[in-house]
This record gives sequence, C-alpha cells and structure tokens, in this order.
Amino acid sequence: MQKDVVTVPSRALRQYAQDVFEKIGLSPQEAETEADVLVWANLRGVDSHGVRAIPRYVKMAQDGHYRTDAQIHTIYETPALLIIDGDHAFGPVITVKAMHQVIEKARHVGIAWAFLRNITHQGAIGYYALIAARNDMAGLAWVCSPPNTAPYGAVARGVHNSPVAIAVPGYEHPPLLLDMATSVAAYGKLNVAMDQGKAIPDTWALDKNGQPTSDPHSAAMLAPSGGYKGSGLALMFETLSSLVVGVPLLAPNLLGLENAAPLGTQNGVLAAIDIGALTDIERYKKDVDQLVHAIKDLPKADGFDEIFVPGEPEDRCSEARLRDGIPVPVSVARELVEVAQELAVTLPGALREVAR
Repeated sequence: MQKDVVTVPSRALRQYAQDVFEKIGLSPQEAETEADVLVWANLRGVDSHGVRAIPRYVKMAQDGHYRTDAQIHTIYETPALLIIDGDHAFGPVITVKAMHQVIEKARHVGIAWAFLRNITHQGAIGYYALIAARNDMAGLAWVCSPPNTAPYGAVARGVHNSPVAIAVPGYEHPPLLLDMATSVAAYGKLNVAMDQGKAIPDTWALDKNGQPTSDPHSAAMLAPSGGYKGSGLALMFETLSSLVVGVPLLAPNLLGLENAAPLGTQNGVLAAIDIGALTDIERYKKDVDQLVHAIKDLPKADGFDEIFVPGEPEDRCSEARLRDGIPVPVSVARELVEVAQELAVTLPGALREVAR
C-alpha cells in the first residue's frame, strides 16, 4: 500500500457513506442511493465525483443549502414529460427517481423527458443515463450550474462546464457510456490533483488573470473543451434546461441580479428512449457489439496498444477496484474520519488506521 493512499473495500466505503447520510437526516433508502452514486464513481476511477464529496455535502446540508426535508413536487406532467421542483433536495435522490419515471413513461410513448429544477449536486451524471441502458433503453442526461468556465474568447467565468451523458445497451459488450464535461476537465479533477499534491496540464484551467495554469490552487476558471465547441454546448444546455424551467443560473449570476439562484443550485434534464419501439432491441444490441468490434479493430496510432470505446476504461477500473478495493488519498481519508467523529459513525477498518 502506498503511504499516501488508503485502500478501502467498496462495500465498506458504501456502508460508511450510507451511515453518514442517514445521520444527517436522509431516509435509509435515500442514503443508500446517495452512497451508491458516490461509490459507483470511485469504482470507475472518477474519484473527482466520489466519496471525497461527502464532507462538502455534509457541510452544505448543515448550512441549509442541501435539504434533507425537501418538499419535492411535480409541477407539470404529461404521458411523455415531467417537470419536477427539487426544493434543493440531494441531487441523486431526485434524479434516480425521475429517471425511473421517464423509463416507465417511455415504455408507453417511446420517448420521455424529465426537467429538474432547484436540485443540488448529482454526482457523476453517467450513473443516470446508465439506468436507462440497463433497461434496454437509450439514456440521456445533462446538468447546469452557476458559471465556472470561461467561454471561448473570454477571460472570466461565463458558462458552466455542463456534463452530459449518453448510454446505450450492448448485447455481450457492456453498455456504451459517454460521460463528459464541456470543459477540458471537470472541476473535481482539479480537487483530486490538490489531494494528491500534483500539477495539472496547463490546458485544463485559467488563473484569475485568464492565463493558463498548471497549479490547481491557482485555477480560477475552467477552460472549455474544444474551444468554441465546448462553450457553445454549455451555453445551449443552459437554454434547454435552466431557462425552460424558469430558473436561470448563468445570467443572474453574471449580472449580480437579486434573483440569482441560491448556493449549490443545479438544473438537469433526463431522457429515455425505448429502442424497442423503433427497431428490434436484440438486433440493436448486437449491432452495438458489431460497431464496437469494428472500431476496436481499426489500425492503431503510434503509442496506442488498444482503441477504447466510451465507458470501457471505467468498466475495467471498476472490475479491478471491486476486487482490490478503492484507493483513497490520505488527505481525503482524514476528512472522512473527521466526518465520522463528528457524526458518531463507524469507520471502515482501513480508515481507522488513519484516525490513529
């Protein structure tokens, strides 16, 4: 074991997370959902969206920004549409339920959408698109928050690095899952670099003067992926989520308006497409496998031993971490210990070593 890393079995880490969320007021089922979303990210190597978020979530709940007693309610509903106000409930609690609702609607009408407003951090957005793929549907999800990314040509925050995920089922191959931010790297990856005491590529972020920086501590804003392409997508995601549900997140923040959304607010969109309503589902899944094989058999560029399809590196990481445990940086482990001590939650064995 590396000195700067503590390895924790995924089951133990999930139980710890669930205990924490129950302690701060979530129901057992809600706490289980919240814990599963975070540990799922860790298993897939997306540590930026894993259990390192627990101390922040706890603080946001204690300060009233994330509500454990939220009055979640449906504003509008048709056979193919849901608009839900989350009242600043924990994001995964609302989003998992909403995705199951749109999947059920899609079984009847072919495609269904959910627009979520006034929610909080949802974790890794791919989790929700994958729910649809595991139900033989195509899943789509994206999310918007206040600005943290410089639009192409700007040296100030103007858009959010709105993550988007698309998932489709395979036959023998696991579901394809594209889960990406519209910035070069998610903000959480900067935090992971800080946890590890490492520099970041100077293409990831800009400092307060709008200059590229390799120091994650100096990063004041993210850089858009693909220049105008990433920032353009981010801007359009705002128009198709926040604006259509009447909770704009970018302009009020940029203009300092009184109606700027409270700290931690997000808006999101989910969709499920019943592939079986369009074509034979078994043939579709076999066609996905064939496409995967065709891509992976292409000639490889210099320096590449294999061509990966979306979600494949994360699937392999998950297999390894389920077997070997999840590596948690000691700096993060210490924060998890502090949360456990504050809330009187039992620590996994590996984390107890850090507490000594």
